[in-house]
Amino acid sequence: MLFISDQEIQENYFMRDAVHDIKQGLAAKNKGMIQNPHRTVIDIPDKGASALYMPSADLENQVASVKVVNIFPNNPDVGKPTTQGVLMLSDASDGKHLCTMDASFLTRLRTGALSSIATGKMARADARTLSVIGTGAMAFEQVLGVLEARTIETIVLFNRTAEKAYTFKEKLENFRVKADILIAANVKEAVKQADIINCSTRSKTPVFDGNDLKEGTHINGIGSFLPSMQEVDLSTIKKASVIAVDDLASVKEEAGELIHAANEGEWSFSNVYGELNDFSPDKSPVRETPEQITFFKSVGAAYFDLEVAKGVYQKAKETGFGTTT
Repeated sequence: MLFISDQEIQENYFMRDAVHDIKQGLAAKNKGMIQNPHRTVIDIPDKGASALYMPSADLENQVASVKVVNIFPNNPDVGKPTTQGVLMLSDASDGKHLCTMDASFLTRLRTGALSSIATGKMARADARTLSVIGTGAMAFEQVLGVLEARTIETIVLFNRTAEKAYTFKEKLENFRVKADILIAANVKEAVKQADIINCSTRSKTPVFDGNDLKEGTHINGIGSFLPSMQEVDLSTIKKASVIAVDDLASVKEEAGELIHAANEGEWSFSNVYGELNDFSPDKSPVRETPEQITFFKSVGAAYFDLEVAKGVYQKAKETGFGTTT
């Protein structure tokens, strides 16, 4: 069996690859060839942590996978990563286990790719300023995803711990991101400047005031993935002309801000525009006017991981990275 490490994936498989492979998965889903059972989430309350178990199968390409991801938000305090994951890829034609790979970077990359696809369809074509709320473990690939979809000239960072925002700025600069990178003094400042907003926090309360949004803003919300979490407030949800999701069944059970809005009777899941696979494959945008506010909500689904893992495995076989055990 082949084993592929996080580092090998980072060195050989990139955002554009992930976007391409997930689009193939979206096409397979439209053909009814994806099996995606609901994931199991185990809470670990004394650590504020979660363990996620995510199986899926792509019957068109005859591959299956199961991913296990553990999210321990206090780990950085003791020098350990917040997110740790592993994925096993299997041949769905004969059951052979093909590959085991680290899934921490893979998870971040596929989530960034989802936001990239959504941004490409939902953000204004002339969007030039990206505001990043939350500069934790998932935020970097979210930025890369947006950069794949739009020409960003200014990136505005806000984190409740300012030091983390400065560290994130340095990471972007070391990656040679071609944009002016600013640190906002407060979240209001970041929101008011934004054409696109990335939220990637584990907050249980909304992280910005929707009344501060300017016309035409697009929001990617990827941090809250439990009913108890909320990144986006009711004002934003009510102002959004278009709300799209990555996987509606999962969002109905896990997207805290949308669940809260529905429970309050202020909004309904019937208002969701659609899932990513509902977007037409051509270049036509989802938004009807430049003034519309749009919101993409992602909680993740196992088949996205499967498609990226399949792409990693294929590239490893072609170019020779990974270790055979």
